[in-house]
Amino acid sequence: MLVENLMKISLLGSEWVMWLMIGLSILSFGVIAERWFYFNKRGKGVDQLRDELVSLVAAGDLGGADSLLATSNTVEAQVIRPALSALPRGAASLSDAIESQFGRVRKELERGLNVLGTIGSNAPFIGLFGTVIGVIMAFSHLGEGQDGAAMSKVMGAIAEALVATAVGLFVAIPAVIGYNSFQKKVNEIEDNVGSISKELSSLIQPPTPLTLSPPNSVGAAPAGVERSPLAEKRAAAVA
Repeated sequence: MLVENLMKISLLGSEWVMWLMIGLSILSFGVIAERWFYFNKRGKGVDQLRDELVSLVAAGDLGGADSLLATSNTVEAQVIRPALSALPRGAASLSDAIESQFGRVRKELERGLNVLGTIGSNAPFIGLFGTVIGVIMAFSHLGEGQDGAAMSKVMGAIAEALVATAVGLFVAIPAVIGYNSFQKKVNEIEDNVGSISKELSSLIQPPTPLTLSPPNSVGAAPAGVERSPLAEKRAAAVA
């Protein structure tokens, strides 16, 4: 009974699978287009921003640094500016503030990537499901007879099965490429933020004092080293 009901559902054809794949394809390309415009708009001028920001902070011009970050549309500026208020409290506070702020911005950076990852990993299986339905239809038509009309239906079902596989790959490949590309962008932004954070922290860390031991007097032995009687005589002669 259950098998018969499943067979009836399978014999409805894989056309609905095709429509599902088309919908997923539209969703995938929409996410890719939105993420491309987002990163393309906010990914320019990072190196110049870093150099100017470090120069202003080194000169003690925090107001100028805030103005510089406010006029920049980069993601790095969006992360650094709120954390700049922690600069007077030391390097550790600045680093923690930047890390916390990046954790908030990361959600915006990774928006839609889970959709691309899900479509890219599951679209081939959905296409394979359509292929299986097409093969079931082909065998069903083959059981109806082997005349010209039946064989024509068999060939049509096999072609439909192969098309389902092709459509699954067509949907999955762009989604995977988009996911990997945008994930790389997120990692690059994270590296840029970490680099800027370290440069700013180095400007506010106090220098480590150097301790130099006084030089030994002429003929004096280093601390902890005993001189031989011959060395004592030579030292006395020099004196």
